[in-house]
Parts: sequence; C-alpha cells; structure tokens
Amino acid sequence: MALAGLAAAALVTAGCTLPAFAPSTDVEGEAAAPGTAPAWRACPEVPEELVGRSAPDMRYECARIRVPRDWGTGSGATAGPGSGETFEIALLRARSTKQRDRIGSLVINPGGPGGSGVDTAVYLSFGPTFGGLPTSVTERFDIVGFDPRGVARSSPVKCIPDADLDATFGYDPDPESQRSFDDFVALSQRIGRGCGDKYGDQLPLYGTEQAARDMDAVRAAVGDEKLTYLGYSYGTLLGATYAQLYPQRVRALVLDGAVDPRQGLVASSESQAKGFERAFDNFTRWCAANAGRCPIAPDARAAVTSAIEKARVSPVRGDDGREATPGWVFYAVISSLYTEAGWEELGRAIDELQDGDPTEVFRLADAYADREDDGRYSNLFDANLAVNCADEEEKPSREQIRQLQSQWRQKYPLFGPALAVGMLSCTEWPGGRDPYPTGRADGAPPILVVGTTGDPATPYEQTPALASMLGVGRVLTWEGEGHTAYPQTACITAAVDAYLISLTVPREGLRCPAR
Repeated sequence: MALAGLAAAALVTAGCTLPAFAPSTDVEGEAAAPGTAPAWRACPEVPEELVGRSAPDMRYECARIRVPRDWGTGSGATAGPGSGETFEIALLRARSTKQRDRIGSLVINPGGPGGSGVDTAVYLSFGPTFGGLPTSVTERFDIVGFDPRGVARSSPVKCIPDADLDATFGYDPDPESQRSFDDFVALSQRIGRGCGDKYGDQLPLYGTEQAARDMDAVRAAVGDEKLTYLGYSYGTLLGATYAQLYPQRVRALVLDGAVDPRQGLVASSESQAKGFERAFDNFTRWCAANAGRCPIAPDARAAVTSAIEKARVSPVRGDDGREATPGWVFYAVISSLYTEAGWEELGRAIDELQDGDPTEVFRLADAYADREDDGRYSNLFDANLAVNCADEEEKPSREQIRQLQSQWRQKYPLFGPALAVGMLSCTEWPGGRDPYPTGRADGAPPILVVGTTGDPATPYEQTPALASMLGVGRVLTWEGEGHTAYPQTACITAAVDAYLISLTVPREGLRCPAR
C-alpha cells in the first residue's frame, strides 16, 4: 500500500488469506556476485518453520544474489552513497513435482512495503485449499519469492526499538490536544533520528526504483528472458516501476490491489481514509443484517467508537500487563477490514473488550503489527518507513498535518485523523528522497490491473488510474470486499490464470461478482 506513515501504515499479505510473520529461518548460502548465476540449495526448513511442513508435491530451493546498493544509471553507481557496495537479496523457489510444459518463473511480491516474498511464495505453494495459487499455475511455473532490499532476509533495515513500536501502535489515533499531538511529533522524531544515526545517507537507497532494478536481477537469476510477475498492493507500484524501466523485458504482470503512483503523500493518505471509512460502513451494514454473528449489532459504529473513547479513559489491561489503549483498539479494527472474514472477528473482539477481555483485540492488532507474544517485532515497519519515505518527495509540514487532522475528522471520522497524523513519520524522517517514475510503459505488452470495489487499503479508484498511467493497462474488477482479489473467486481466478498462462487478456470492462 502507498501510505507512508508508520502510525497508519498497512501491510497486505498475498491474497489476504495468509500470514506474513517475520522469519527467523535464514536463507543461507554464499550470495552470487552481480551478473553471475546463483547457487540454489534445497531448503525444506523454510516451509517447515513457517507452516510446519512442506506442501504436497512441492520442492523448495533457496539462493542469495548480490545487487549494487546504488544502481545509478543501471550498471551500478560510481559515486555517492553505496558506491561499489552491495545488498544481498534472498530468493526462494517452489517447484511442483508435477510440473509440465514449464513456462518459466512467476515472481511474487506481497506488498507492504516490508512483506516477505520468500514467506509468501511458501504460503502460495500450498494451493487453493489453503488460499494459495491454483494448480494450473503451480504446474506451469516455478513460484519465486524474494525479500526486497531492506526486508526480512535481504540486508534488513532494523532501527526502531520495540518499545517505540509499542508506543506508536498504542498511541491515540486522534491526538486532539496540542500536547498529545506534540508528544507524537517527538516520538516520530526519535524514531527518525535513530534510523538516521544508524543508516545516514544510505536511507534513500531503499526506495522503490532501486528495488525494481533488483527485480530485474532476480529475473536474470532465475533464467527468464522476460518477467512474469504477481504483485499485490505495494507490489503493484513495484511492478509498475519495473514496467517503466524495462518494458521490453515484460512477459506478463498482474498488479492486484493497485496503487496510483501519481498520488502524493497527502492525496494517498486521504484516499486510504476514504477507503477504510467505506469498508467500515460495509462492515456496519453487514453487522446490522447478521446480528446472530455480530454481537455489537445493530450499531457497530457506535460500539467501536465507544470502545475507543473508553480506552482513552480506562483502558482494559491484558494478561501480559499491556493496556488496550485507543491505538491497539484502532489497529484491531484496521486489521479486521482487510478481509470480509475478519468482520466477524471484529464484532467478537469489541464485544469481549466491552466485557473486560482484550485478548481478541490484541490478537488482531498484533497480527497487523507483526508483534510476537514476547513483545518483539520483525523489521516489517522499519522497512515500511525506509521505503515509503525514500519514495516520497512530498513532505507536509506539521502545521499542514494538524489542519488535515481536523478536516479529515469531519469527513472520515474514524480513520481520517489517524491517516493525517500518520504522515508525521515521513515528515520527521531524515535523509534524501529518491522518487520513482510515474509515466507510461511504452513498449510493454498488456498489463493486467486488478481492483476490488470494497478495498480499504488501495481504494478501487486507484485501479483505473494505474492502468491509465501505464498506457497498456487492462482493468479487471472484483465486486467484493477486502484487500486484493486473486485468487478469491472462480471468475477472478479464471481471468488471471488465462492471462498468466496463455497471455489471454480479459475483455475490456470485465467485472466479476463478489461470489
């Protein structure tokens, strides 16, 4: 997703049915030098740690490649930050033992930024029973995941203390008083200062354009003349950037949960505020119509608003001693809106919180924050900030953010203030900027851009905008709920599969029903 603010950042996992928890398993082995073939090795330990077993009929291999820290004009910079130095990029390849008529590799990015493509490739390899890819795809392609630079196993960025992440997620999503607002500014400054002290002038090197150039090194490493790619959420921005840089090297790109690259920080933040507000309205209507499954019916909005207000005055304490402050309640709401299946969980979590039990609220919020039971965090949000803030040329002032907080509170009462205040994270972020390109992909074949009408994190309006910007985009619409569409229904799956396998582009204006 496109939002830069840590306090309101969103992560999507592939298909929204699979977790994206940070790995402790490393992808070991000597990293291949730039331009040389990687040494693949069997790595069944990765799915074993993530899932407890390997998928049936799947083999897993891992490798590492080296890429220039600064690609410069495409061959590696000779001056400036990162000159002559490299990052290591971790790869995982899942190959079916039933593979036939192999087409090549399907490279995966799950979004974030900060999501692990290595993890996602494992999850997707388990097939449609578990929300993964159809066998029609896994039997024709190797499924290749990579952790982008700065993420998980790929020279990870880690500079935010766990205590500061706890403070950020627990903070009031709408700090109305000037003192409360100023305290959040100070927290954002402390985070930015710590990352700046550790990484200095290297911070701009984590931007999207550099990662898109890494992706061409991944294409070369797997031996494909042209790239076949499936990118979700932020992964659509990465894919669109690749298409502009290397249009002649595109075979097929599926961009699901589209980001509009031409939106600046303020516009994209407001777009998300609108998207989450719309998704929450859809949840409240479902709740009222399904009181037997939603214990906070008939007025779910009032119940959630009341829960946040009560948390400001007397937060409930959990078994681990942590208090369910307004931020934790807010992120439980955010987390549950990524899939329609999360709606029932949200109703139950708020109901139990009202009865003095915050367990489900913390479970939802912690899953979103990638927080372990012992209070440790992955580097997901460190990478999220490093990438988003490197990308973002716009830097709204504190005064402008404060004004938008008030304005968006009127327009988007539950989500607007948090999306405005979240922009402070990049406003207070140190280092230079390295914006990605926002133009046409002239010379590329048709690119499939998929959008969901009820998407909270990348609102549907961004789908035709991205397709139009690329000039070769073809829109596929899912009239469903949640973030991203493939492979949610038979209609969506059939259209995307035909494109990936046979390069058959869906007819113009194809809209798939919710079910």
